[in-house]
Amino acid sequence: MSGEGRQRIDKWLFFARVVKSRSLAAKVVQSGRVRLNRDKIDLPSQQVKPGDVLTITLERRVIVYRVLEPGTRRGPAEEARTLYEDLTPPPAGGGEAVPDAIAPVRPQGSGRPTKKDRRRMDALRDDE
Repeated sequence: MSGEGRQRIDKWLFFARVVKSRSLAAKVVQSGRVRLNRDKIDLPSQQVKPGDVLTITLERRVIVYRVLEPGTRRGPAEEARTLYEDLTPPPAGGGEAVPDAIAPVRPQGSGRPTKKDRRRMDALRDDE
C-alpha cells in the first residue's frame, strides 16, 4: 500500500506540526478525530497522498487541510506550511469572537465570602 508520494497519517500530522508528537498524532487518529476525504479513520497507519483532504478536530476547533506533499522531517514551521493548504473556513458570527482560553473573572465580593468578609460580618453581629 505504500506507493510513491504516500505517507502514514500519524507521521504526516507530526511533520506538518498539527500535533506535538507522533504518539499524540496516533492517539488523535485512533480516537476518531481525523477524517480523510470525509471518511472517519481510526488507524494511524492509514496512508495519505497529495490531494487528500483532512478534517481534524482539536479541542474546540476544526481544521481542514489539503495535503500538498508528504513530509521528510519535522522542520521549522515555514517548512511545515509547505506540506498543506489551509482550507479551514473562517469563524462564523458577526461580532467579536469570545476567547475560549481566558478564564472568567470573578469580581471581588461575589461568591463565597473570604475570611476577611466573615470577620466583618462577625463584627457587625457582635455590635448588635
